[in-house]
Amino acid sequence: MFKRLTLLWVLLRGDARQLWFALRHPQAPRWLKLGTALIALYLISPIDLIPDVLPLIGVVDDLVLVPLAIHWLLKRLPPEIAQAAAKRRTG
Repeated sequence: MFKRLTLLWVLLRGDARQLWFALRHPQAPRWLKLGTALIALYLISPIDLIPDVLPLIGVVDDLVLVPLAIHWLLKRLPPEIAQAAAKRRTG
């Protein structure tokens, strides 16, 4: 489980940081917090689209779905929050 989270963090470092800053923004919408909570719940949940007991294939769904979900959330951020998060991320 810890290896999976570490690998996901390496792959998503930029988007995850931007999402973190957006979540901490005072005007962050509730849907962003709910969506992030659902992504985290999916990561720690024993129920997956493809069971993790299958070697290699079981982790692939997490490596594909989680980045796509985070990217989808970031694309729907209000412009002022997206700009503030991007500015914090780069500088």
